Amino acid sequence: MSASTAVTADQNRAPGFWQSTNGKKAVMAVTGAIMFLFIIGHVAGNLQIFEGPDKLNAYGHFLHSIGEILWVVRVVLIASVILHITATVQLALRNKAARPVGYSRKQAINSSYASRTMYWSGPIVLVFIIFHLLQFTAGYIHPGSQFIEGDVYHNVVAGFQVWWVSVWYIFAVSLLGLHLRHGIWSAFQSIGYNHPRHTPLLKKAALIIALLITLGYISIPISVLLGLVK
Repeated sequence: MSASTAVTADQNRAPGFWQSTNGKKAVMAVTGAIMFLFIIGHVAGNLQIFEGPDKLNAYGHFLHSIGEILWVVRVVLIASVILHITATVQLALRNKAARPVGYSRKQAINSSYASRTMYWSGPIVLVFIIFHLLQFTAGYIHPGSQFIEGDVYHNVVAGFQVWWVSVWYIFAVSLLGLHLRHGIWSAFQSIGYNHPRHTPLLKKAALIIALLITLGYISIPISVLLGLVK
């Protein structure tokens, strides 16, 4: 095979991979893993609020100090979110096209509530992320108090003292937990790791991990509303 033929074959292989159902599932798995790592790091950083203002503000200053690295991370995350949502929507449309006539009686057979809400929980979480960034990162939306640049502790506490902001946060993070519960174990299916013995264990592990992450996130607004964090 000549060099030009090999290059042409590689060029044709990439679009073919993306167009295939397995390719889209693989993209969802990889981008989901990238976002999952970010979620773990983010909740670990946020939980430093329980160690006081100095600790959380130092964490915020550290993130801003890494400069270009932070932007690289942001670009990778944005690309992952776009690819993840695109693959999810296209798979949903493909599944709908494969069965244009709906079931006369739809039953949730062999599926969980998390998997059945996967397609609409994702867009809601995306809207939440945008709102969250505008409020706590950019400071464009900060009802109830003034946004203070660099004072992460103040901004978080003041933001969550507004009850509807906390309720919206808890609701969105709970949906994120449902999304994670299904996404974690289904990622293994997407890469071909599926076994009757292992799948139940993966589902239980995914439930525990998603629950711990969700509790970690919502513990902050709840603590603020209860006055435990001031």
